[in-house]
Amino acid sequence: MLLFLTILTGFLSLSFAQTYLRADGSKDAYKLINSVLGGNAVEAPDCAHKSFGQHIRQENDQTLNRPVFLFYIHVNPDNDRCSKFDRQRNEIKTYGPSPGHLKGRRGENVSFSWNFLLDAGFQPSGKFTHIHQIKGGDGDSGSPILTITPRYNSKGNRMELIHVDSKGKKTLLKATDLKGFLGTWIHVTERITYDTNGKYSVTLSSLETGNILLEYNSSKIDFWRRGATFVRPKWGIYRSLDDKNRLRDEIVRFDTFCLGKGKQSCE
Repeated sequence: MLLFLTILTGFLSLSFAQTYLRADGSKDAYKLINSVLGGNAVEAPDCAHKSFGQHIRQENDQTLNRPVFLFYIHVNPDNDRCSKFDRQRNEIKTYGPSPGHLKGRRGENVSFSWNFLLDAGFQPSGKFTHIHQIKGGDGDSGSPILTITPRYNSKGNRMELIHVDSKGKKTLLKATDLKGFLGTWIHVTERITYDTNGKYSVTLSSLETGNILLEYNSSKIDFWRRGATFVRPKWGIYRSLDDKNRLRDEIVRFDTFCLGKGKQSCE
């Protein structure tokens, strides 16, 4: 019996499970986020804009008919946590204090899914406006491994999927017209094998119609960082102020984050 329990415990630890972060419409947004992702998982510009208060709030969404998270960013006076002033950040993350099953170790398979909505009048920077990042949790963690990035383009704004390998080489994996992503809920599914010869796939589709707007798949891609013990996801809005005249105050809505590991994948 003891041997059976030991084997079963080991099997469960390898199978893992899905973890969900959902707005509930009642709790303090920061406390709710931290209760799921662990530690202080919010990177918000509150210190520069105390009169506004918390830059992540909850509100009932009329389209989804449920509470969602609203991520606020203001051209003035928001910055990057009063430490960097050429950019602005309002993101949530997993990181060191997060539970182990929310951190990706080398060789592990993870999956993420979530919904987001950019306003119909959303204005991206010509520099960077990341709404999702995959980054090293430690070690060589400067540049993100992967970003989903709306970007200003003189020929038409685009939604870009960008990869940076462990040598610092940046590659535009995919780009498409941003128009289809504005004013409507988008569903994202993402699957990763963390390794120097890893795997990556992502699909962004209309939540209303199911139509695929952007899709990418690679069975051999550098998805690790030198010196890292884990890799982690980030969501929110992180944008440069070097193209400030193009920007406006924004609210990016997020809904139903799923973080999966092992056999329990997010859909």
